[in-house]
Amino acid sequence: MAPVLLLGACGLADAPVLDPKGPVALAERNLMFETLAIMMIVAIPVFFMAFFFAWRYRASNRKARYDPVWASSSAIEVVIWTVPAVMVVVLGGYVWVNAHKLDPFKALDPSVEPLVVEVVAQNWKWLFLYPGQGVASVNELVFPAGVPLSLKITSDTVMNAFYVPALGSQIYAMAGMETHLNLLADAPGEFVGRNSQYSGAGFSQQHFAVVAATQEEFDAWVEKVKTSGGSLDAAAYAALLEPSTAHPVTHYASYESGLFDQIIMRYMSPEGLDHSAASN
Repeated sequence: MAPVLLLGACGLADAPVLDPKGPVALAERNLMFETLAIMMIVAIPVFFMAFFFAWRYRASNRKARYDPVWASSSAIEVVIWTVPAVMVVVLGGYVWVNAHKLDPFKALDPSVEPLVVEVVAQNWKWLFLYPGQGVASVNELVFPAGVPLSLKITSDTVMNAFYVPALGSQIYAMAGMETHLNLLADAPGEFVGRNSQYSGAGFSQQHFAVVAATQEEFDAWVEKVKTSGGSLDAAAYAALLEPSTAHPVTHYASYESGLFDQIIMRYMSPEGLDHSAASN
């Protein structure tokens, strides 16, 4: 009971997976609880029988049946093999169906225009490009709450994993490939995103701020970046690509058009493959 009491001191803020702030994370949490409940159909009777048998056949109970020549029971064999087999089939089918409903490429609400953000993993930071607004940021993802967020994700280094626990769905970022992730925040709030795939020395500090703002706050943030940020030209990008740990939030008022596609195509050539191999 001691670990349970100690866990009681932990707030949900320390366990964002259990305190979802969007429909994707909520569906994932519910699926986890539902599969746990299904497994308890087998686990609870097993725990009960373990205690019951220990009590029923204790040394002081002279009334318990004692059969030293007992070898096997067809009925018991059928139960201990059939019940787990049925449970695996039921649990596997349930998870398969519901997990595919959470396809990260699937739009959350096709009737609503999403905010498109292009995400690039670097050593050891995250670059966010806003093609519709023409701005970019490092280690800060800002978007309006209540508006679907459509992320296009790639890597300009080794494989990373993009993950915002409060909003759900980890997905890998790989050089030369584009993956998609659709998220939504129910209400304004601030969360923490991270790389959940080990990627080298700076991995432990590869976090980024996630801000779900009101539409007015998001528009003000875009205007602020446009007026105070620098320009992410070829030289600035080359400098940004250099490995850095705990990189501060940085804003760019503009960046080269098509930069995201250029990063992906870089790894389509033999020279890009050599660069990827050297990074790994």
